[in-house]
Order: sequence, then structure tokens, then C-alpha cells
Amino acid sequence: MWWKTGVVYQIYPRSFMDSNGDGIGDIPGIISRLDYLQWLGIDAIWFSPLFPSPMADFGYDVMDYTDIHHEYGSLADFDKLLIEAHSRNIKIILDLVPNHTSIEHPWFQESRSSRDNPKRDWYIWKDPKPDGSPPNNWLAYFGGPAWTFDETTGQYYMHNFDPGQPELNWRNPEVKQAMFDVIRFWLRRGVDGFRIDVIDRILKDTQFRDNPPNPDWKPGDPLVGSLLRVYSEAAPGTHDYMRQFRRVFDEFPGTVAIGEVQYGLTTQQLAAFYGDDDELHLPFNFGLLGLPWDAAAIRAFVDDYDAGLPAFGQPNYVLGNHDSPRIASKYGMAQVGVAAVLLLTLRGTPTIYYGEELGMHNVTIPADQILDPQGKNQAGFNRDECRTPMQWDTTPNAGFTCPDVVPWLPVASDYEQINVAVQQQNPASLLNLYRRLLAYRKRTPALNAGRYYSLDAPEGCFVYLRQFNDQQRLVVLNFTTEAHTLSLDEWESGLIAISTDYHREGQTIDLKNWVVRANEALVIEV
Repeated sequence: MWWKTGVVYQIYPRSFMDSNGDGIGDIPGIISRLDYLQWLGIDAIWFSPLFPSPMADFGYDVMDYTDIHHEYGSLADFDKLLIEAHSRNIKIILDLVPNHTSIEHPWFQESRSSRDNPKRDWYIWKDPKPDGSPPNNWLAYFGGPAWTFDETTGQYYMHNFDPGQPELNWRNPEVKQAMFDVIRFWLRRGVDGFRIDVIDRILKDTQFRDNPPNPDWKPGDPLVGSLLRVYSEAAPGTHDYMRQFRRVFDEFPGTVAIGEVQYGLTTQQLAAFYGDDDELHLPFNFGLLGLPWDAAAIRAFVDDYDAGLPAFGQPNYVLGNHDSPRIASKYGMAQVGVAAVLLLTLRGTPTIYYGEELGMHNVTIPADQILDPQGKNQAGFNRDECRTPMQWDTTPNAGFTCPDVVPWLPVASDYEQINVAVQQQNPASLLNLYRRLLAYRKRTPALNAGRYYSLDAPEGCFVYLRQFNDQQRLVVLNFTTEAHTLSLDEWESGLIAISTDYHREGQTIDLKNWVVRANEALVIEV
């Protein structure tokens, strides 16, 4: 199956390429850059939501599931994108948001119009408490209560995120049928799969009980963490719904269902979302995002995760996405190459966030210019910082949009050094490291389909073997700023196939006594 050996590349549509000079990325702009993605060597594109939206949460508040947002183009543009991508052997994965809609979706407009409207029960409505307060203590991820009072009908509607994102009532079979028909609409059109947003949170407690206090929460921490989200999401029965989702995808052989499930799950909890090979194809594994950049911690996690999945379960890894700080900002520029080698040589399906192949970093957004609803309501990281425009070249606005246009988010100040055009010309650049890794991974069964075995290594290093039949590849990652001497006595010598130090590639080394340099990562043929 293509998604078992392929590499996914996530595009945030507003930020990839603007074709019409309005400062916002669009589908024609993406089409114009498909040759770059083919050159890079990725196998599939996952798009953050392309559907019509008032942009309260920049596409994750959908007002029409079967059309394209006007700033991005049209259905005809999308159909052209499908044709152009498929002609380059690039699959297309859309982002589905089944947990909630926009407040402006026609379904919600009907639902809020009266208590006896046929779509009233498509959303979660509850009476106030006798004192007029919300029905329970549930809190929204973006701050404040998870309930907003609606004057028209005198009830509260629920929203786990922004008030502009009312929660659908998945216990209503009509809602389920409507959403499954949305999936069919796009798969029939030729889409190759979906990444499904917060899929594990679609079911809530039937009794709407208060969430219990979080004993680990401390005053001064974000208030949203003061309660354990025991009843506001992931209610019993969730896995049955996963199986129903999977049956829809099974109607379209070769498509993939990727599910966004909660951060911080144990391997056992994450593995449960595979079911008996009848739930999600790929429950997104966010484990690396929450770990310190430490060789021992990462080895322990990977060992546990790789061993804990069912035999049919395809592992998957991410190091960045539209909700997380960029790799260069989290781990430092000296380690971006190590991160690239880690992501693209572990067993399973990797997802690259756009611009990580260049070493793009978070961009500071002045407080009065923050657009992210989470960033506006909660102190700390705001997601605009990792969603800034793709850096294509040295022209003003990094080639993302016209030089005299103000882009929707500011471009990084160092774009003249960190961009595609400059790095394409430098064989030792991070971009060309990604390209070599992707090409090597594609032609090397040990990396794209082989087993994983971790090996003992000096403190600060993570070493593992990937093996397919008789083909073996050693991966050596130095997470530190110091060189380390290694002795891998099982092998006499090896050939350096990939290195973050471009000039070492092609060298033969004595594996019984050799040195891995500071901040270096290697793939060695043995």
C-alpha cells in the first residue's frame, strides 16, 4: 500500500504559494509548485482544510464540506490539482473536521433557529443551570467555558474549541450519515485519503457530568488544564465509531484514514485505534513532539512504540505540524539535520511539515497582529508563529506573493538565506539532505519496509538498525555538540550513504573504532 512506504508532506494552504496577489496562498499557487515537490521526492500531500470557512480557526471551522474556500480557488481548481498531482505520482489527502462545524454552517443556522427545528439535535444543546450558568464545568481548549448561551432559544451550545465551532452531535445517526457522505463525495472525486481532525473527541458523556479536577494542575498554568477531560470527549463507544469510519474508506480500496488522536497517549492507548485492522489505518503518533530532544528519551519511546503496535499496525511519526513549534526553534539549527534523518529512517510513515526541509523557524508575531484564536486567548505559543509563508527565493516576501503585497502573516526576516532557490544550489544544504534522504529511502527496502532494532550507544547518541531480508542499514544520530567514539563490533566496516556532513558521503569507515561528529547523523550501509 502506498501509504506504508510513502512520505507525506503537510501544506498549510494559506501559506504555501499565492498566485493572485492577495497575500493568501491558494490552489493555483500550489499547482505551480508541484514540480518542486516532485523534485523533493515526497509521495503525498496533506492539506490543512480547503473548505469554505469564515476563518475563525482558519479552516477548522467549516461552513460547507463539499466546496472550496473562495480565497483558495474553486472546485475546478481543485480538480486540476488532483490531475496535476496524480500525473506526478503524488497522492492527495484532505483534512476532514467531523467534530464541529462553523457557526455559519447552514446546519447550525437551522439548528439554532428554534428548539423544534429538524436539525436541532444535530448539535449539542443544553439548558442553563437554575442560576443561568453553563450546564457543567467543561472548558474549551481555546479558553473559557465550552458553552455559549444562545439568546434565540435560551439554551447553551457546546464547543470544545472556539465559540465559532459548535460541536456536532454524533449520537444522531443523521449527522453520522451526512459526514460519511462527505467522505464519499471527495473519495469519488479522486482524493486518496483524509487526515481526520480530533476524531477521538466526537463522542461526549451522555450524562454531561462535570469533569474532575486535575491534581497536577498548578495556579498560573493555563486554566484549560485545571480539569481532566474525562467526560467532555472520548466517551465509551468511540472505537465503534472508528470502525464505522473505516468501513466507508474500505468502499474505496487504496485510500487511507489518518486520525488525529490526543497527544500524550500511551502506546497501548494509541494502538487501540488500529482496532483489529478495522479502525484507523494511521492513528497519528505525536509522541516525539512532547519529548525532550534527548537520545535516551527518544530511544525509549521509539522502542516502546515500535514493539507495542499490533503486527499489522503501521507506525508513523511527526516532528512538526500546524499546531507545534518548528523543529529549528525547538531543537536548534545545529540539530535540524539530525531531526531529518531520524524522521525519515524510523520504521513507518513520516509526515514532513512544509518548510521544515529548509530549516524554517518560528516567526515572532506582535501581540496586536496575532490571528490565531488560541494565541489570542492563551499566553505562550501562538500557532501563527509556525504558519508563516513558505520561503521560495530571495525576492521580497520570499517569492510567496507579489513584492508590493502584505502577506497574511509576516515572512521570516532571514528568508534571503533560508529559501528554496538558495538551498537548491548548495549540495550541502538542509534541503538537499532531505532530497537525498527521500530518494535513498524510496530505493532502500531496509528503510521503507524493514524492521527496526535499537543498539547500545554512547550517551547522547541513538543508534539503530533497519533490516529487510539481508539488506541492513545502520542509523547513527548524535544529539550532542560533542564528538563520540563508537565501536560496533558486529560489523567490520560500512559505507556512509547519507550524512548531515555532505562531504563524508561515500566514505568507508572502520565500524570497530570510529568517530561520529558533533550534531551529525548518518545512514551506513553494512
